Amino acid sequence: MVKRVDVAIIGAGSAGLSALTEIRKVTDNFIVIDDGPLGTTCALSGCMPSKALIQAANGRRLNVPEALVRVRQLRDRFAGEVVRSTRRLGSRLVRGRAVFAGPRQLRVGKKEYFAKRVILATGSRPLVPKEWLLLGSRVVTTDSLFELQDLPRRIGVVGIGAVGLELGQALSRLGCDVVAFDRSRGVGILTDPAVNSCASRRFAKEFSIHFDSDVKLKAHAGKIKIMSGGRAYERDLILASLGRRPNLESLGLEAMGAALDERGFPEFDRGTMKLSGLPIYLAGDVGAQRPIQHEASDDGRIAGYNSVHPKPRRFERRAALAITFSDPNLALVGKSFAELKRGSFVTGEANFETQARALILGENYGLLHVYAGAADGKFLGAEMVGPEGEHLAHLMAWSLQRKLTVFEMLRMPFYHPTVEEGLRDALRDAARKVKVSSNALPSRRFSQ
Repeated sequence: MVKRVDVAIIGAGSAGLSALTEIRKVTDNFIVIDDGPLGTTCALSGCMPSKALIQAANGRRLNVPEALVRVRQLRDRFAGEVVRSTRRLGSRLVRGRAVFAGPRQLRVGKKEYFAKRVILATGSRPLVPKEWLLLGSRVVTTDSLFELQDLPRRIGVVGIGAVGLELGQALSRLGCDVVAFDRSRGVGILTDPAVNSCASRRFAKEFSIHFDSDVKLKAHAGKIKIMSGGRAYERDLILASLGRRPNLESLGLEAMGAALDERGFPEFDRGTMKLSGLPIYLAGDVGAQRPIQHEASDDGRIAGYNSVHPKPRRFERRAALAITFSDPNLALVGKSFAELKRGSFVTGEANFETQARALILGENYGLLHVYAGAADGKFLGAEMVGPEGEHLAHLMAWSLQRKLTVFEMLRMPFYHPTVEEGLRDALRDAARKVKVSSNALPSRRFSQ
């Protein structure tokens, strides 16, 4: 017998559960299908356990086994709350793997469902080369790192994007001998050459980093031999941090004629989250756009709303905001340096080596670049490495979303002495470089 529902959500992670919030406002005739561990990627192996490990490395006076126990306790607490609320769905929670038999038809084991709309929120998984899988437990990802009872002395980190950088530094501070590798010359989320260079110099003082490096791994005498750049490094454990791959295999999307891009991912409208020509909506990491928790939740809310209304509504997305919780923080707001057209913008700079509050805190290292329209001073974005980056990034993201100019931002109060004064320095520098007629400038009566 085929069960008919208004909406089927595939995936009970952050995106799927956020979609459910909108769906429940309109209908109770829905199902949530999930075949993995409940609790969301963020709580189980992403944001929360990684930040707990960073905190343990930066401040707590714990030995390594105690620190790992503390990480698992916090992880289980955060994930447990999500698991309990998900299980309260009762019969509406369907455990198993969903496969499309048609645009509105789903099979889960021997059960069949007809759904007017489907939300695809299947998440992602760590990317690990097939040959590395043969090395067994000596290669870990964020899915398995936090399960370790203790840490070996020598660890290799392959990939120093946001997660690799955060965990590489944390592992080093927990006493491990860490060596890291990355194909690019970029650190974390940065694309601005000057900011990236500043960050690279800082982190290279804590652990060895090798850029432009292709890496090969080989089992050797119970250890792992890393071969890169004509040299070999012996490690006890490898943390693979090569990014994540959307969980799309075996869903049957290709059989329905779904439009796929050059990477094989479904094409969809980010304003509506709808797949072209199909009653299917994407949400979260599976869309391979911005794999960040708050973005996944927004995806889910948009997909959920549109799945229960007759005509899809386009939503304006929040200002882009990304933070790496390294020490010092990295932050990217709005347009990155790499996304901006040369000649269309000016750069305002602040160096935290001489910033008053940073000197007082003993955290006087870093560089902030803010980008503004060359002709009108409109704030476009920023990249930074420096103290209090997670907080400065929020101030800049809020200003960006309000569509402020650097002149308008300078009319805001800046207390003395605070790290925020570094942001004011960067805004002042950008304002001086904007080539705009005096008649077009807003009043500077109270500007700083």
